[in-house]
Order: sequence, then C-alpha cells, then structure tokens
Amino acid sequence: MTIKVHGSVFSTATLRVRVCLNEKSLDYEFIHVDLRSGHHKQDSFLSLNPFGQIPAFQDGDLNLFESRAITRYIAHSYAGKGAPLVSSDAKKAAVEGVWAEVEAQRYEPPAAKLTWELGIKPILGMATDDDVVKAQETELEKVLDVYEPRLAHSKYLGGDAFSLADLHHLPTLKYLMASPVKAVFEARPHVAAWVAEIMARPSWQKVLAEC
Repeated sequence: MTIKVHGSVFSTATLRVRVCLNEKSLDYEFIHVDLRSGHHKQDSFLSLNPFGQIPAFQDGDLNLFESRAITRYIAHSYAGKGAPLVSSDAKKAAVEGVWAEVEAQRYEPPAAKLTWELGIKPILGMATDDDVVKAQETELEKVLDVYEPRLAHSKYLGGDAFSLADLHHLPTLKYLMASPVKAVFEARPHVAAWVAEIMARPSWQKVLAEC
C-alpha cells in the first residue's frame, strides 16, 4: 500500500516526515495541502488530522498526525530499511530519546519562532519583528551552549550514530542557516560541524531538491 504524506513544501513538520522517509529509502506519495484556501480545515482533511494541521500521514489503513510521532512510527516499523534512526540497544535508545526530547522541548520553541520570523514571514510578504528575533536568538543560544560540549564528545546528539534526535532539527535548520541566525551556530565550532554533517546527508539533499 502507498504511504501518503499530506502537507506543504514550506512546512517544517512536513519536511521532518519527508526526510525520515528518505532515510528509510521508502517511496511515498506527497499530497499538497493548500493552506491559503483552507483545505486543512475542510472535513476531508479533518478526518486525517482533527486539529486541522499538517502533516497528515497514511500507511495503508493507519492514519497518523504529529510529525515526531510519525517519524518514530517510521523508524520502528521500517527498522530493517535504510538508516536505523533508533538504536536497538535499550540504553543507547534511551540516550537518543533524551536528546530527541531536548529538541522538542528546548530547541524547537525558539527555533520555530525564528523560522517564522526570518524564514516564513518573508515568503508571505510580512514584516519581521526584530524584538521577537532578538529575544528568541538569546533563547536559542542557551540551548546551543548545551549542545556545544555535548557535541565535543559525541559525533551526534544521541551518540555515535545519526538518529531521530538529529533528524528532527533539519527542517528549522533549513531556514535558520539561510538567515543571520546562522552566526549563532557558527560561533560554536562543534555545533557548526554537526550542522554541516547532518545537512549534507543525501536524504536531506533529496528533500531540498524536491522543494
């Protein structure tokens, strides 16, 4: 049965799912959701995601929403394909899980706000709020100050192998590394090296080529 991803090429959550599918070398059908026309609020889409947000995901008779839940499903259900993404060792998987939570709870809030201000607003012709950018850049720096020593002793956030903990960062990095906030990452050499490493992955480059 065909895997289907309903979303937008601009959506960081949609990009998160697409790069995960690429890591697993899985074929899928991408279905564009026209947000401007309100397609995501229509009954046909609400049957897939009752919150009216993208992405929505289908794998046969299974419907899912929430991008990180989707990537975890993909990683476990297709464990034998592509990159592992989740360790089979319980202790290593637990460490990966910790850093995946750090991404969701610590990194994502400022990164998402900065992505909106510096990445999405310009696309929509909206003015950037410089006060928001300044405040959120400070919050992001606090997170990266924790990442820097971690990455000085570990190739990836979750350990020696690329995992969901790293993958989940890629969509916001797409926008932030093309903005002045790039300097915040580059000021931390181990963070900068990690960013360059994960953004160079073929799975991510394939997503970018398709956007």
